[in-house]
Amino acid sequence: MILLLGTHIYFTVKLKFIQKRIPEGIKLSFTKEKGGQGGISPYASLATALAATIGTGNIIGISAAIAVGGPGAVFWCWITGVFGIATCYAECFLAVRYRVRKENGTYAGGAMYVLERVLHKRKAALFFALLTVAASFGIGSSVQSHAISAAVTEKIALSPHLTGIVVAMLAGSIVIGGGKKIAKVCTFLVPIMSFLYLGGCFFLMIKNASVVPKAVAVIVRAAFSSEAVVGGMAGTAVMTGIRVGISKGLFTNEAGMGSIAMSAADAKTTSPVKQGIISMTGVFWDTVVMCAVTGITIVSSMLKNPGSYQSIKSDRLCFQAFSFMPAGEWILIVSLVLFAFATIIGWSYYGECAAGYLFGERGIGVYQILFIVTIYLGAVMSLEMVWGMADIFNSLMAVPNILSLLLLRRIIIRETVADKKGNSAGKV
Repeated sequence: MILLLGTHIYFTVKLKFIQKRIPEGIKLSFTKEKGGQGGISPYASLATALAATIGTGNIIGISAAIAVGGPGAVFWCWITGVFGIATCYAECFLAVRYRVRKENGTYAGGAMYVLERVLHKRKAALFFALLTVAASFGIGSSVQSHAISAAVTEKIALSPHLTGIVVAMLAGSIVIGGGKKIAKVCTFLVPIMSFLYLGGCFFLMIKNASVVPKAVAVIVRAAFSSEAVVGGMAGTAVMTGIRVGISKGLFTNEAGMGSIAMSAADAKTTSPVKQGIISMTGVFWDTVVMCAVTGITIVSSMLKNPGSYQSIKSDRLCFQAFSFMPAGEWILIVSLVLFAFATIIGWSYYGECAAGYLFGERGIGVYQILFIVTIYLGAVMSLEMVWGMADIFNSLMAVPNILSLLLLRRIIIRETVADKKGNSAGKV
């Protein structure tokens, strides 16, 4: 947490609060690049990253954060996302700046290529790539298929084995198609699942409009004090709220882990600065928007219906909030299934990038088969150990990635400051 948050703050300051260029990044993500080189469009690259990052953590994770750390945890999660935008920019800048062209005309990049080709740290590059493959089997596939199975059984008495087989077959048909097919599916899936979930949240906020301002005030106030009760929930120590909120924010948006940079590397672009600005909007959408909206929806519902939240389980807060709208639980379950499935597809892309680096193009086919198998296994097995291992792999991925960012910080800062408009420095 200290390493990641410290890096977020460092690049925020040194890049002169590059977060202010978020509107520019949003505009560029929908603008067709002329003369750019790469395998997929900037929007497809962003959609792939969003598919992997916008997941069950945006729903279940925020629910747990509020239950354990109080409403103030939402504030610290949001703040962490704001600072994380700068680190996401930095890692995506490096991925595009030092990407390599493959025989099929697409591009590959990320921390492993930067570490080996620029910093000459082969062991660190191998370490990062191995962790990426391991994380894709954990948080990227088995954990998500288990979440899909759990969500489906909320309403339908369906065998986890059948769920696992169906999800594995659907995902497999996409994964085996390679990076371009994954990106194509993500560009279709991400808007649909986001609009569905956010539509439900906005409906609830409109319904609870009388207490939404108070909910926002409670979230901000609780971030700095251990005051009392929201929906029957006791006040939480400030440091607990800070710790839980920051940790959820750090690992929900994946800024600093090096994963998002791998999808940025294959984007059609003429400038690493420009693509970095586009890619950093992913953290904005994931944490600053999705997590904040989830938090306000839950807290406003708690204020409006305090008696309904007595002694409720930590992962059920969002389910309880959605129960106050027509077909709300179904909307939330479908959203969870889509979020988890999108994460499977997005993380398969990261795993393929790492497998290709480690074993070459021939190794990708073997990786794809193993990835599909772990999807099925995740749906039918107990995942306490897998969750623990996934958290470790995700955390350790950040170490070599941040090493590359800090060692090459002068290049990142110099070329970014030199290119105020994002289209002149460090052309690729």
